[in-house]
Amino acid sequence: MSGSAAATLAAVYATGVYGGYFGAAQGILLLAILGLALDDALQRLNACKNVLAGVANLLSGLIFAVVAHVAWPVVGLIAIGSVSGGVLGARFGRRLPAAPLRALIVAVGIVAIVRLL
Repeated sequence: MSGSAAATLAAVYATGVYGGYFGAAQGILLLAILGLALDDALQRLNACKNVLAGVANLLSGLIFAVVAHVAWPVVGLIAIGSVSGGVLGARFGRRLPAAPLRALIVAVGIVAIVRLL
């Protein structure tokens, strides 16, 4: 494995750990890492990001379900919102050309940063 591949895997792993606990901007971090490491279309990188974030969130959710007290009604609401957002985001993300998709990603990232500050 080359050094850049190992660095990419380490960065994706670290983002998964971060996203599994906190989650804010996990998708933007993953898109940035994948965009720097892979030469592929933004739509494909976005799809890869969705799968990686889904796996990280599923695994962290299973761990939390086993070791922590869980408010299941709240989990149900979050699950419905997450799945709905994922389906809608994937549908629109596939159809948008790269430039508007990139602009939307940057805009969402800026709004998230401003809201967190």
